Amino acid sequence: MTSTVFSIVFIFFLLTSFIVRLWLGARHMRHIRIHRANVPAQFAHRIPLDAHQKAADYTIAKVRFERISLVVSTLVLIVLTFLGGLQWLSDVLLSALEQGMTYQIALIAVLGLITSVIDLPLDYYRQFVLEEAFGFNKMTPKLFVVDMMKSAILGVVLGLPLVWIMLTVMGKAGDMWWVYAWIIWCLFQMAMLVLYPTVIAPLFNKFTPLENEALRSRIESLLQRTGFASKGLFVMDGSKRSTHGNAYFSGFGAAKRIVFFDTLIERLTPSEIEAVLAHELGHFKLKHIVKRMFVIFSISLGMLVLLGYLKTQAWFFAGLGVDPLSANSNAMALILFALAFPFFTFFLSPLGALVSRKHEYEADAFAANYTAPQDMVSALVKLYEDNASTLTPDPLYSAFYDSHPPAALRVGKLLAHSPASA
Repeated sequence: MTSTVFSIVFIFFLLTSFIVRLWLGARHMRHIRIHRANVPAQFAHRIPLDAHQKAADYTIAKVRFERISLVVSTLVLIVLTFLGGLQWLSDVLLSALEQGMTYQIALIAVLGLITSVIDLPLDYYRQFVLEEAFGFNKMTPKLFVVDMMKSAILGVVLGLPLVWIMLTVMGKAGDMWWVYAWIIWCLFQMAMLVLYPTVIAPLFNKFTPLENEALRSRIESLLQRTGFASKGLFVMDGSKRSTHGNAYFSGFGAAKRIVFFDTLIERLTPSEIEAVLAHELGHFKLKHIVKRMFVIFSISLGMLVLLGYLKTQAWFFAGLGVDPLSANSNAMALILFALAFPFFTFFLSPLGALVSRKHEYEADAFAANYTAPQDMVSALVKLYEDNASTLTPDPLYSAFYDSHPPAALRVGKLLAHSPASA
């Protein structure tokens, strides 16, 4: 393949995915506007019209913002590649540092800093304009800055050593470097599963043991019935950033933790909380987490094999606006691969979303076997209302983007589920 051919192919995928994303967003907004005036019959006695319309307006505002973000990210990509931004940055760093590991790490770090600065106004707008306009934002500008600084420090402490190890392996482990890189990547991901709930998450939020004895007893009974062993039950102060509510479990092995947002505890009844947790436990008991990890590890292996081939091809660098002679480095190969790969895989998104929705249905069925289905339905309805989640998504947009089934289908399946004694 020549660099010209690769450039044409990449531009085709770039423009096609860009146009399709804009088109999907337009479909989604139009579909929501059409159904804005009436609550779907299935929810008419559960969700008031003003809440339904708020969800419609909030969803449309988010899609508009996503379209702006898409335009910005696409323009940045074009500047970095075809307009020579990466080449210029590489030349500047090479003149100061010369070729070597320091140059490679600096290239990745400086590019990360530049893109973070570009994203900063968008992140600020999302939090303090969009979320604020619909009453969801609870974050202060000070907390926004503190979170940003903590994330940057974590990126340096955790990210740069990983980058150094990967680049060292790419440069010194021979033609089969991708095997060792894959093993290191998998070990890193497994380590994060252990470190996140106990070390990383507490840097951003306060976790306190669940004090409600009645609720704790109810949950411990559910854990016993489902055979789930947990390191503890915790309440997270999510309300200091947002009014959105959720529950999740994190960690791996002995580090598993069950976490409830304080907003969820305040809004749902004990039986509804139990049903939501049963759903989350369903993901674990049905091995959805393990299956997803297997898929992620398999895909990452394939990506590393492909990168191993591309980093030896001059047309790959030249086709994306980089002189292969002056910047033919492992770091540049990593950057170009990370920039280009998502555009070639965008049209596979519905496949991943389909698998995810299948898992959600299975977790709902699991919850319905251990708790009353009606409790799960009422919990979902409250969460839809509180989080302003649209009840009328465009089916095609949903197929590309939604990891959870549409509300009507999900609630319908739950209501059709006959309770089982467990």
